[in-house]
Amino acid sequence: MNDDQASHTGQRLSTVEKLRMLLDITQKISRSLDLDEVLNLVMDTLGSLLPYDAAGIYLMEHSDTGDPYIFRSKVIRGYDISFELIEPRLKLGEGFIGRVAESGKSIISPDVSQDARYFAARKPTRSEMIAPIISNDKVLGVFDLESDHLNAYDEDDLAVLQLLTSQVAIIIEKVQLHEQAIEKKRIEAQLEIARTVQLELLPDHDPVFENFDISAYIFPTEEISGDYYDWVKIFDDQIGIVVADAVGKGIPAALLMSFLRACLRSGMQIGYAPHVALSNVNNLLWDSVEDNVFITAIYGILDGTNRTFVFSNAGHNPPILVKPGGEFRFVEYGDTPLGMFYDTHYHQHFIRMEQGQVLVIYTDGITEAANEHGEEYGQERFAKRVLDCIELPAKEMIDFIRRGVSDFTERKFLDDDGTLFIVKAL
Repeated sequence: MNDDQASHTGQRLSTVEKLRMLLDITQKISRSLDLDEVLNLVMDTLGSLLPYDAAGIYLMEHSDTGDPYIFRSKVIRGYDISFELIEPRLKLGEGFIGRVAESGKSIISPDVSQDARYFAARKPTRSEMIAPIISNDKVLGVFDLESDHLNAYDEDDLAVLQLLTSQVAIIIEKVQLHEQAIEKKRIEAQLEIARTVQLELLPDHDPVFENFDISAYIFPTEEISGDYYDWVKIFDDQIGIVVADAVGKGIPAALLMSFLRACLRSGMQIGYAPHVALSNVNNLLWDSVEDNVFITAIYGILDGTNRTFVFSNAGHNPPILVKPGGEFRFVEYGDTPLGMFYDTHYHQHFIRMEQGQVLVIYTDGITEAANEHGEEYGQERFAKRVLDCIELPAKEMIDFIRRGVSDFTERKFLDDDGTLFIVKAL
C-alpha cells in the first residue's frame, strides 16, 4: 500500500472498523518473536488505520560509549532515500521524537511550521502526531506519523495510535524477554563448560607424601571460581604447592587461572626456584593481560627429607603456621601480586616443618566472608577455628573450617571463592 492509498483508506474506515483491524493486527503480531518482522507488519498495515504520508518507529538505545544520540529507526516509510540511508541523529529532548521520549507524553502538532519543537525531516510535512511506546512506565521508543496536510490528526486518531503502541510495547517486551532467555541459556551452557574445564584443571586427589598429611579444597561460589590450587610431584621427596586468587571471578578469572597453571607447571618441570618461577609468570602476565588484572599467589616447594617449605608470596594472604603447643603466627612475608609491574623481584622464604606443625594456606574468600550485618569472618576468628580442629586429619580440618564459615555467614555459598590448603607435619 502506497502513501496515497494509506491516506485515503485510513479516512474511510469507521472507528469500529479500526478497532477490528487493531485486533487483527494484535493477533498477527502476537504470534511472532521476530521484532523486525513485527514492526514491519505494524507499519505495513498502519495506513489502513491512520492516514500518513511518512511514518517511523524509533527505539531507544543506551550506548556504553557515551554516544548522545540514542534513537535507532527500526522501520520508516515515506521518506526520501537519503533520509532512509542515514540514521536520524536525535538526542533525548530534541525535536518531537526526543521530547516525547523524554516526557512519555504524546504530541499532536496541527501545523509544524508554527511549532518550535519541530525537527524538519521532510519538506512536505504539514502536521505530525507522535506517541511514546511505554512498558512498565519506561519509554521503549516512539511512534511518529507525518502528514502533508494541516490538522491531519485529532484526539481520536491519537487514541487509536496509543492502542497500537501499547500492543507494540507488549511485543517488544516479549521479544526482549525471549532474547534474554536464549542469552541466559547460552551463557549458562558456556559457564557449565568452563566450570567442567576448570574442575579438570584441579588435582583429582590429595597428594600422598611421606611424613605429611596434606589436603586442599575450593569452596565454590555460585559462579565460576577465580581461585586455584595445585600440587606437582617434583621428586620423590619434593612437591610443588600453589594457591592463587585472580582478581574478580567468572570466566575471565578462570582463564587467568588456566594461564597461571600452564606457566607454573612449566617452571616446575624446568626446576625453577619459587621466586624465579613467579618472576617469569609475572612478566608473562604483564605482557599478556589488560591493566588492573592481577593474581595473588603462593608457590613453594615442600621437601620431605629436609622437612622444609621454601616459598615465595606474590601479594597473597599470609599463611598461618601453628606449632604443636597451639602457638601460631601469620607468616607476613610477601611481595607484589603477579601482573602488576614488569620485572618484579620476588623473595624466597623458608619454613622448617617440625613434627606436629601445621601450615594453612588460604584465600581471602574465607577471611572476608561476611554475614548479613556486613561483619567479616576475619583472621582472628579463622585462626581460632583452625586451632579448634588442629588434632583432626587435614581433610577433616577443611570440613570443620568450612562449616564454621558457613555457620557464621548463614549461607550455603560464599560471596567470593574460598580455598584451603593444609599441610600437617606428622
